[in-house]
Amino acid sequence: MNLVVDGRTLTWRDVIAVSRGGASVTLDAGARARMTASRKIVEDHVAAGDVVYGVTTGFGKFATVPIAAADRRELQVNLIRSHAAGVGDPFDEDVVRAMLLLRANALAVGASGVRPVVAERLIDLLNAGVHPAIPAVGSLGASGDLAPLAHLALVLIGEGEATFKGEKLAGGEALKRAGLAPLTLEAKEGLGLLNGTQAMAALACLATEDAHALLKYADIAGALSIDATLSSRTPCDPEIHALRPYPGAQASASNVLRLLDGSKIVESHAHCARVQDPYSLRCLPQVHGAARDALAHVEAMLAIELNAATDNPLVLADGRVVSGGNFHGQPIAIRMDYLALALHELGAISERRVDWIMNPNLTDLHAFLAPLEGLHSGYMIAQYTAAAVVNESATLCGPSSAHSIPVSGNQEDHVSMGLTAARRARMVLANTRIVLAIELLCAAQAVSLRKLETGLGLRPVLARLRREVAPLDRDRVVAKDIEAARALVENGELLREAEAAIGPLA
Repeated sequence: MNLVVDGRTLTWRDVIAVSRGGASVTLDAGARARMTASRKIVEDHVAAGDVVYGVTTGFGKFATVPIAAADRRELQVNLIRSHAAGVGDPFDEDVVRAMLLLRANALAVGASGVRPVVAERLIDLLNAGVHPAIPAVGSLGASGDLAPLAHLALVLIGEGEATFKGEKLAGGEALKRAGLAPLTLEAKEGLGLLNGTQAMAALACLATEDAHALLKYADIAGALSIDATLSSRTPCDPEIHALRPYPGAQASASNVLRLLDGSKIVESHAHCARVQDPYSLRCLPQVHGAARDALAHVEAMLAIELNAATDNPLVLADGRVVSGGNFHGQPIAIRMDYLALALHELGAISERRVDWIMNPNLTDLHAFLAPLEGLHSGYMIAQYTAAAVVNESATLCGPSSAHSIPVSGNQEDHVSMGLTAARRARMVLANTRIVLAIELLCAAQAVSLRKLETGLGLRPVLARLRREVAPLDRDRVVAKDIEAARALVENGELLREAEAAIGPLA
């Protein structure tokens, strides 16, 4: 696959195709023409001696300090070096690839005043597999993701560090081995590489992809728990959800009904005395659905953000070079906080279903699914682990966007903390994946004890899980079971089994 970057039509699925799928990238001819026109406007202002922020002046609090013409190239290099102040572990390769693509696409909008070669060189890094080493911590998400983007830009000018063919190298050496030359920056181009939301937007795209799969897994685990606990499918009746028609709830309810279709366990308790199930089972569509609707809100934001000009100053078609605030990450920050909370709730309700499956005061099965109560503890401590992970996620859900810290001599007196919000959302996502894996383990054990077949969509899920995790017939190291189940969730194998049996889930 080859993706054409035009600054107008990029989708988050395109970002996934490049960042994880290895698709090649080229720059659209129309985008190149817009960038050329934008660059001429900048050059005309420089030639006229006009005052232009970041071009003929310093940055941030130094916006009133004039820069001599002879120093303007050095100004751009100094900007990148001084802003490369990130700390912590480096971003994974898929994040870096997403950032390279998103920054090239933002420049392709044609409002940044940089030469087309700047976007082309970002694309060259992508296609050659040169991945800058970018520390994950340091962005406030206000003048964009300054520190992460500075570490990215260092490699373009032959500095910093990068990985190439699995080896970590000095930036200049990585370029050399890939057959690329360092880029000499002209006026405005260092600033054009740094102002933007591309680090937080990259994480948002990757989180969106992973959250789609996680939502389906939540429905799979929940459906299996319905059978494990002899609960009712009735709360998923489409007539109920037509009376409160949230799209997310309707999708989850439909998934559960399809997964449980053909279940012999459902048939076995059709006329039982239980009137209502607990909320973790009865309100599954509403809770899972709310998370789905939150993700839809994130997707709506990405549809705008990925093709936005987030630079400052912006070069307008009428020839003006104007300062604004498009670099501010608040639209992403709020939605990433929202997504973290939504994904946490998937884990919180899953942990409650785990308790219902194993609680000796609630289940008709062996307490904690122990083969021999007392001598064995079964999956007792797996629920402890789920509870601990849910608690950790709860602490990660405090809104980063609510904690602005002024910087740059109070020039940047309100910041979004969007990258922090995005990083925390991904941490919560990973935690929720663990909790759902524990639910799948426990529900699978309970269903196996029922000695009846579950739904058509769940049978192949159980079969695939059993190839990695045998039924619990005596106590063993439970951590290995949890990790095996978690890996199957993360790599998508269980979802593929379900969808191969009954078709794509919503």
